[in-house]
Amino acid sequence: MSGRHDVIIVGSGLGGLLCAGILSRAGLDVLVLEQGAQPGGCLQTYRRHGLDFDTGFHYIGGLNEGTPMHAVFRHLGLTALPWVRMDELFDRVTIGGRTFAFAQGYDRFVQTLADDFPAERAALGQYARLLQQASAHELDLLANNREADASFTEYLMETNAWQYLHATFRDPLLIDVLSGAALKMELRQETLPLFTFAHGHSSYLESSWRLKGGASQLADTLVRGIRAQGGEVLCNAQVTALAGHGGRLASARCANGEEYEASHFISSLHPATTCALVEPGQLLRPAYRRRMAALQNTCGMFTTSLVLKPQAVEYFNHNHYVYARPGVWTCGRTEGPVGGVLVSCRAPEDGGPYARQIDLLTPLPWQQCRPWQDTRVSHRGEDYQALKARLADECIALAGQVVPGLRDAVEHIYTSSPLTYRDYTGTPQGSAYGVRKDCGNALGTLLSVRTPIDNLLLTGQSLMLHGVHGMTMTALFTCAALLGRERIWKIIKEEK
Repeated sequence: MSGRHDVIIVGSGLGGLLCAGILSRAGLDVLVLEQGAQPGGCLQTYRRHGLDFDTGFHYIGGLNEGTPMHAVFRHLGLTALPWVRMDELFDRVTIGGRTFAFAQGYDRFVQTLADDFPAERAALGQYARLLQQASAHELDLLANNREADASFTEYLMETNAWQYLHATFRDPLLIDVLSGAALKMELRQETLPLFTFAHGHSSYLESSWRLKGGASQLADTLVRGIRAQGGEVLCNAQVTALAGHGGRLASARCANGEEYEASHFISSLHPATTCALVEPGQLLRPAYRRRMAALQNTCGMFTTSLVLKPQAVEYFNHNHYVYARPGVWTCGRTEGPVGGVLVSCRAPEDGGPYARQIDLLTPLPWQQCRPWQDTRVSHRGEDYQALKARLADECIALAGQVVPGLRDAVEHIYTSSPLTYRDYTGTPQGSAYGVRKDCGNALGTLLSVRTPIDNLLLTGQSLMLHGVHGMTMTALFTCAALLGRERIWKIIKEEK
């Protein structure tokens, strides 16, 4: 580890590892510094009763051949993992006892929903075209096609998603259905941009995939690839300071006393956390620090992980979103009973017909965790355990509407709250989707990969888009800032 590196990357979440993989394959000497005992961030898994449980990964979109995602994943050796393409009707949404389906493929998506809402066929076609345009828009941005995309970027970011849906569709149930598969984002009527809503749907409609086995396979594959190119990933290396002078960073200091030098730095941490690491002085103006510190975070997620009795529940190769009643946009906004839950079934590793693991996810605002924010796990007491038990019970009850006999099939239950995510991954407030994007403050919440420090770049879910697809696209922007857009385009064009 001696000598000066080309690039130091702080944090080994997906964004950091993707950047490290791309840059190391471009011939740069890359060092990744990770504070935890294992790399991966939300790709980490934990093991109970001989089974691996995922921290934050459940399915991804846009991995079909011919897409930028497939090109990047193939470039990094990730397409060789045991991916399972999900059913054509990959997402099911149940609201008040009625079930609707999302189909893979834009035309099939329109046709399937138009069968249930025939009067909305034209509006659904209009919405599907918008989603296709939003998907293509990512490449326009990467190509820096400013004249072609500037007005569309502004439109997507400054349009309120909730208002767009109500202006486009007349049936409030259809609006709930279209929003029902969006527990993978924070639904806030006041702030959610159409940009986030559209990108949260488009890639999954192109194709949806599960991974057989734990998400740590992604992290492990990326780490092996980085090391094969001469780079390194160091765990238990918590960066406590980023130091420099003359407007540039020079080194990263770690809690263990080690100091590492580099020509360039990339932080995959939350922007406010990154600013806190930069030593006080002339490197960052106070106004930039205040702006990053003032950014609001999206809600967290409560997860109920179930171990099922053998041969008790048949595997289902789709996701199911279940809501007790209409009003999807209010789910997770109060301290009342759970209003909606995502039911995600783990692909059986033995290839058999029965499931052994199911995850149930529901939004949980940080406010509900605040009473225990300064306590250790062992000191959170009976009130915290009671909250988790109640939420788990309500999630199982909702999921039981679409998985008959679920409660009796449960062998073990494990739960995690935003506090768990914060402690386990270092994500501020256990935020599930990073910084909250605001259609009323588009320029202030859609963040650039560049910072006021010449050789410090950012990556990760808080900048533009969250999720595996979003962080992959963001990593391309980050790497393009170092390598140039032509080098990144070459990776994508290899797929063509």
